[in-house]
Amino acid sequence: MQLKNKVAVITGARQGIGFGIASAFAKEGCNVVISDIDQAGSEKAAKKLQKFGVRTLAIACDVSKGDEVRGLIDKTAKKFGRLDILVNNAGIFPSVPFPKMTEADWDSVLDVNLKGTFLCSQAAAGKMRAGGKIVNISSIASLVGFEGLVHYCASKGGVNGMVRALALELADRKINVNAVAPGAIETPGAAKTLTDEAKKGIVAAIPWKKMGTPDDIAQAAVFLASDRSNYITGQVLVVDGGWTLR
Repeated sequence: MQLKNKVAVITGARQGIGFGIASAFAKEGCNVVISDIDQAGSEKAAKKLQKFGVRTLAIACDVSKGDEVRGLIDKTAKKFGRLDILVNNAGIFPSVPFPKMTEADWDSVLDVNLKGTFLCSQAAAGKMRAGGKIVNISSIASLVGFEGLVHYCASKGGVNGMVRALALELADRKINVNAVAPGAIETPGAAKTLTDEAKKGIVAAIPWKKMGTPDDIAQAAVFLASDRSNYITGQVLVVDGGWTLR
């Protein structure tokens, strides 16, 4: 997939989809920067990837804070001398009924999911050369509605719009900007929030009758980060087992 010896920053990568993406990149020979709000968790995840013979770095970062984001990208450039790929995966999805949703609830989700994507993309694009790749992890919640997740749906719809606009702005520099929109994925976060009954209901709504895995998303991200996607930009690739086809 031509990721060998490249350098990728992946946010929200200590577990779940983010770690799945980091693992898939490392298997392809890509050097990986694991970033998450938890430094200890990031270091533990980065250490697991060293078995693939790649260089790794763990950097704690709150993607909603511009100074921390700039530090993340600057430290990456200093360590590796380059930045080829950014995967904006960091995201939060606290369920709150709309009538009870506070301004703080709204701000926290938009700050991480949308503002964080903006801050990381802007900082990374400044370091990337032609051939750079920005891959955003969106959600099928950007395409269909989910009760209790008005703020999350809005944030991911914003990510999709940003993908299209940023792809145009960076086209002259030959930097690709795309997104992967996961459906229901088996992650530690999902395991904490879903009851067995809720999980059965979700599976029943998926044509493939199964939830996806982090690797299902990771393989889509690998493709969009590779040279095989050089003529693809401004697109949202849905990976959901057919959920949104109904």
